[in-house]
Amino acid sequence: MSDHHRKLERMYHDHAPINDFFDPELSISEGASTLELPVSEKLYHPGNAVHGTAYFKALDDAAFFAANSLVEDVFLLTTQMNLYLTRPVSEGHMLARGEVLHDNPGQYIAEAVLEDDDGNQLARATATFVRSNIELDAEIGYE
Repeated sequence: MSDHHRKLERMYHDHAPINDFFDPELSISEGASTLELPVSEKLYHPGNAVHGTAYFKALDDAAFFAANSLVEDVFLLTTQMNLYLTRPVSEGHMLARGEVLHDNPGQYIAEAVLEDDDGNQLARATATFVRSNIELDAEIGYE
């Protein structure tokens, strides 16, 4: 297990206040990540299923951390994302798996797939990430 990956996980869990609302669990490996998000009524739209913002968050985080697993000096930024919502969910957990499809010094492209507890695809996304000027250091929780 990479020290870099564990630092990214701690940064995500301990220094991103939005995660207090969503309560996700993130695991990172080289060029890949998994994110589990519990489904709860607080995530529902009026049709009693999870709102697309939760889908986006799970897919963006999974793809982002798959890409940032390859970069040890700076924080990446999401510059573009194509999102396909394919199925509603209203119970259980959502599991997003992110994987880097292409990497070079200027641009990273990753894909993420979101599934329910039965392995049914809920959504998928491709995203593009670029290097920022934000250093990965203790100031942003990378410790």
